[in-house]
Amino acid sequence: MTRNLISIRKLKKYYPVRGGVFKKHIADVQAVDLIDLDIEKGECLGLVGESGCGKTTLGKTILRLHDATSGRIYYDQPEEEIREIESCLDSSDPGEIRKCREKIRKIDITGFTGKQLLELRQKIQIVFQDPSNSLNPRMLIKNTVAEPLITQGLHKIREIEKRVHELLVTVGMAREHMMRYPHEFSGGQRQRIAIARALASNPEFILMDEPTSALDVSVQAQILNLLKSLQKKFDLTYLFVTHHLLVVKYISNRIAVMYLGKIVELSMTDALFQKPLHPYSRALLSAIPVPDPETKITKIILTGDVPNPLNPPSGCRFHPRCGHAKEICSEKEPALEDTGSGHLVACHRWMEI
Repeated sequence: MTRNLISIRKLKKYYPVRGGVFKKHIADVQAVDLIDLDIEKGECLGLVGESGCGKTTLGKTILRLHDATSGRIYYDQPEEEIREIESCLDSSDPGEIRKCREKIRKIDITGFTGKQLLELRQKIQIVFQDPSNSLNPRMLIKNTVAEPLITQGLHKIREIEKRVHELLVTVGMAREHMMRYPHEFSGGQRQRIAIARALASNPEFILMDEPTSALDVSVQAQILNLLKSLQKKFDLTYLFVTHHLLVVKYISNRIAVMYLGKIVELSMTDALFQKPLHPYSRALLSAIPVPDPETKITKIILTGDVPNPLNPPSGCRFHPRCGHAKEICSEKEPALEDTGSGHLVACHRWMEI
């Protein structure tokens, strides 16, 4: 039986926009809007979508690099307890709601501070998109990888160098690399170092924020194979953020498709590639290039531009660009519903498409 490592409920992340002489709050950029999502322990969940749809913001909000506007994120909590708390919050009894909020403060990581947050940092880590910017150019690799060990107090000082060496060997580096600076390495080697640093605190969950997008194809394959072997070896859970559909097909167990701050489809990887149900997912998959020039593929060309997240469309956010939209699509926002075997889709007309 699978267990959810991370459970997200009604998560919002809005960025306030201020204007005028007195810098009053005039609007919000709705980067993440009412997301419900479960990430199972030991899986790799791919998160795909166009640039600016909120993928990285969602990931960084989970890691508490951004503070959530509202909503809850539960880390490694029993599903029964989460259901009980969520149903209690919908209660009309103020006393019950007050008791629920007391429980939430202990297990909802969006409110963690101080020691609680420091302990959480040991369990969740991130590998950034560009290692050139995420590695300090003035620090030796030895000190870069050792930083989480020192901050968390996980090893004695005399043991740190040995542990750093072990981590570098784990990701395919050698002892002599410890005394070099980031600029002395290639892009693939720098990403290996970033992965070693993420592994330093023995995490359970790692956010992979487009870790291969800045690398050439051959190096991408090496890094992806490394990530798969590390996941198996250390029983890691990944949230893999990318816009490259073939990469996410190779590494992910499930895929969530995101559009303008919303999850519009969620399913097993094979099911999504064989039969996508949401019109946006179909458009994304139709854009994948096929190496055979004789193979004919009908590409779905989306009309118009991505709507402004300051003022998203009413109803389904995709309806202004959807060729199957009807009147109901502009009036009512579709819920993310199970169409069978855990394939979820947020579309009023998926059965007709």
